[in-house]
Amino acid sequence: MMTVIDIARRFNVSADAIRHYTKLGLLTPMKDLTNGYRRYSSEDESRLRFLLSAKKLGFSLKDIRQILLLAETGNTPCPLIRSLMDQRLETLGQKLREAQVLYNRMESAVKDLIEHPDQVPTRNSICDFIKNEDNSNA
Repeated sequence: MMTVIDIARRFNVSADAIRHYTKLGLLTPMKDLTNGYRRYSSEDESRLRFLLSAKKLGFSLKDIRQILLLAETGNTPCPLIRSLMDQRLETLGQKLREAQVLYNRMESAVKDLIEHPDQVPTRNSICDFIKNEDNSNA
């Protein structure tokens, strides 16, 4: 059995993170009756390992709670995991496409900026270069 500090160090996370996961019910330590400290078991270690791996794959704590609750009922959470991953992939794909458009726009702007001299700001214009950029896709 491990204390909050012990399990936090073992998994290289903060003790506050462990306390947060415990508060959310993602970890279920036992209370030591002699001193009131929470004691984390090997089952908590397994859950924390799963939780941290799931977070690395982009799952939210809410998602992880759903997965754990489903697993606790004896049902396989794999279909839920696949569905959530499909949703995340779609969202991430869209963000990547938007980031690529922005990257291309910025790359083109930098090339154009090299060809334009710097200008002193005026009352009506801070930088003609930005003012003249095509913002129709923004």
